[in-house]
Amino acid sequence: MPKDFLDLEATPERLHALADARILSPDAYRRALHLAVATPSRPAWRTFLSTTLMGLGSLLVLAGVVYFFAYNWAEMGRFAKLGLIALAITGTSVGAWRLGDRPAGQFALLASAVLVGPLLAVYGQAYQTGADPYELFIGWSALILPWVALARFTPLWMLQLVLINTGVILFWEQRMNYQMDRAGQLALLLGLLNGFAWATYEHFANRRVSWLQGRWMPRVLALMTLAPLLAASLVFIVDSSERSLSTGLSLLLLLAGMGAILALHRHLHGELFLLTLGTLCMLTLTNTAVGYFLFTTVHAEEFVLLVLPLIIIGEVAAAVYWLRRESQATGVTEET
Repeated sequence: MPKDFLDLEATPERLHALADARILSPDAYRRALHLAVATPSRPAWRTFLSTTLMGLGSLLVLAGVVYFFAYNWAEMGRFAKLGLIALAITGTSVGAWRLGDRPAGQFALLASAVLVGPLLAVYGQAYQTGADPYELFIGWSALILPWVALARFTPLWMLQLVLINTGVILFWEQRMNYQMDRAGQLALLLGLLNGFAWATYEHFANRRVSWLQGRWMPRVLALMTLAPLLAASLVFIVDSSERSLSTGLSLLLLLAGMGAILALHRHLHGELFLLTLGTLCMLTLTNTAVGYFLFTTVHAEEFVLLVLPLIIIGEVAAAVYWLRRESQATGVTEET
């Protein structure tokens, strides 16, 4: 479904077409063209630079805290270590409470959530709790859950999801012997977990929740969803001995995810980035299947190495043509 005319981006090409159709007067055309290509104002640049530098500074300070304890570990007592981290968490929490929903308050809350991890690590090392690494990340994500639930800050939600993913991966490596079949199960589990987070985000974003209107997080969630499913699907295609229920379900879910991307692009957002991602997954699956079929049936490597690049070139050309058509049909530019 194409976008409504008023929802299309005001590109110079569209403005020129409106001027040629005499819908825009010469003065209106010049004014619209100036607004369409104008650089951001000074206040907008200040806001962008302030937020960006604040985020980078927060990350550097947090990295400095971690390296400080790593460098001074032997010289510091356990109470000094725990006290300093607890003091930092208290300070950033108070700062987040006082600053509220402003970017500074949100980054302060993010810093508090990040510092919980070093606190748990220091506690485990100081008292030799014997906890496994996956327990650290699962406990970390559980402790910061109230902050994440109350905060309307997408990077904090992303931190929560990354911690859960890391905990699940470490648990699989330490408790499930990490065999190939278990790796397929892990890929399926990660795809389901991240796919649920992605679908939830898109659902509430479609309901016009104000702080969920940015598009960077669903794009990252889509990558986190499709990447493990694609890896398991490739194993299902090329390794007949490792074909199992988990890898087969991963292939089906990957196809369902690409269908959801197409539906999302056509009916909700006109999301060209996700459509390109889905196209890359389809090309990867198709080329892998074609290459596997040719290698196993033709048994002539020289012929396959000659034919397969031609097939890839044709598929890429067709994909680029189709993406351009979709971009024009839905009014989405490549920069969206």
